[in-house]
Amino acid sequence: MTIVHWDPWFVVVLKPSGLLSQPGRGSHLQDSLITRLQRWSEDHHLVHRLDRDTSGLVLVARGLDSLRRCSALFAARRVNKLYEAEVVGQLQGRGRIDSRLARLDRDPPRYGDHPRGRPSTTLWRVRARQPNSTQLWLRPLTGRSHQLRAHLAGIGHPIVGDPIYGEAMTTPMRLHARALAFEHPFTGRRLRVSTRQEDVPHAS
Repeated sequence: MTIVHWDPWFVVVLKPSGLLSQPGRGSHLQDSLITRLQRWSEDHHLVHRLDRDTSGLVLVARGLDSLRRCSALFAARRVNKLYEAEVVGQLQGRGRIDSRLARLDRDPPRYGDHPRGRPSTTLWRVRARQPNSTQLWLRPLTGRSHQLRAHLAGIGHPIVGDPIYGEAMTTPMRLHARALAFEHPFTGRRLRVSTRQEDVPHAS
């Protein structure tokens, strides 16, 4: 794995597509980002997660005090998250997606709009257009499971390579957690960490 930021309180790690953030159910799903980090030090703790098929930046606390402070930032929505994605079809301009997301299927887990779901909001803006697809900047204002994938599929533009909401391909799903920005919970300084999808190593 690639460590993009390191300090005494937390690390920001670049997770490849295909690697779990934390262990799943079953002996064959024990390899994950956090188990690999805990071989280095058991005092690493996930602050948030990315889907297995999503690549990008993950914040990992070093110690329980850091975990509490970093988790509080996410709970208060004081962390700005920027994603990049490539979706099927053509979109123009920018937009906002609001829905109430709930899990509709269990295996594989699939989420969609439901009257009893949890409110969720995603902002999107066109980054570039291609003949059969569109590259987007995405900013989730909430952090629901599968939010970006379900939202884009819900408006008829699933993410390229999405094995659940679209059509699986031999290449990784084109969704990448590009940047995290927040006030450092220990120093008070504004911190922004960014990376490109092209920088992501393959899971191994």
